[in-house]
Amino acid sequence: QVQLVESGGGLVQAGGSLRLSCAASGRTFIDSAMAWFRQAPSKEREFVAAIRWSSQSPFYADSVAGRFTIAADNAKKMVYLQMNSLKAEDTAVYFCATSSGDIYNIRSEPEYNVWGQGTQVTVSS
Repeated sequence: QVQLVESGGGLVQAGGSLRLSCAASGRTFIDSAMAWFRQAPSKEREFVAAIRWSSQSPFYADSVAGRFTIAADNAKKMVYLQMNSLKAEDTAVYFCATSSGDIYNIRSEPEYNVWGQGTQVTVSS
């Protein structure tokens, strides 16, 4: 059973940076992917970024492309989300997610069945 633990959230001013980390323990699947989703107050959870373990290919939501960078360290089973040029609208709880099987639509929330507890990111304007 895979478990995920996020860290690195906090309070930052608009224009600042934060780096989130996600540690995976247990068996990870090479055909799977790691993703970051976020949920702002009173909003649906939304896709932010994802990366496949095998190809290391990154995927981004349009709202964060060019500002956020996702990276994975297979050996350490770690995934990182570097967030630059943060905006007030980036304020949310950020969740790390993966799947115990193959992932076909990497941007789709139902594809993921393992979730971390979330870490709060607050951007003050």
